[in-house]
Amino acid sequence: MKNQESQLHYLALGDSYTIGESVDENQRWPVQLAKRLNENGFTLAPPKIIATTGWRTDELKAAIEKDAELLPQYDMVSLLIGVNNQYQGRSVESFAPEFEELLQMAIELAGGKKKRVFVLSIPDYGKTPFGAAKAEQIARELDAYNEVSQQICKKYGVKYFNITPISRKADKDKELVAPDNLHPSGKMYSQWVDLIEKDVKKLLKK
Repeated sequence: MKNQESQLHYLALGDSYTIGESVDENQRWPVQLAKRLNENGFTLAPPKIIATTGWRTDELKAAIEKDAELLPQYDMVSLLIGVNNQYQGRSVESFAPEFEELLQMAIELAGGKKKRVFVLSIPDYGKTPFGAAKAEQIARELDAYNEVSQQICKKYGVKYFNITPISRKADKDKELVAPDNLHPSGKMYSQWVDLIEKDVKKLLKK
């Protein structure tokens, strides 16, 4: 077994989608991703996750700032945030600077290596039973949010993964939704990992 110093350290920042609301810990997508990487020649410590169901961008920022157990830097940092800004009726205009600030923090936590940071788009919960009644509005608003975050990632040269199309299969495949009828299932998270795994491996080699 390799010693701790040779392990790669991964920090996952987000909300319910990162902490894996309503699924077992081993079904969370950051945990699934780390497992895949460990099976493919990398040696990752268990992911450090800063995420809580319901968090907006400002709440995630506050949590990062007060976390006393953060390492000086991480080998890889992911960010997935914004659905609760949308759900609580916050404007895209107010989301943009807060997201940009979080992306700057993520880059700093990656030791300034923007190539070691990646962002996932916000999934569309309008395709779940919970959101179905407002499906069109949710889709329209989340598309606007994701357009903003993608443009900010492009500005900073940070890898952006669009997992939203996967989430939009949930109205046809009930197995993609967790038992709470709102959040993704472990099966959907696995599909996210299928999408990002190859590129994440490349990021870790940079």
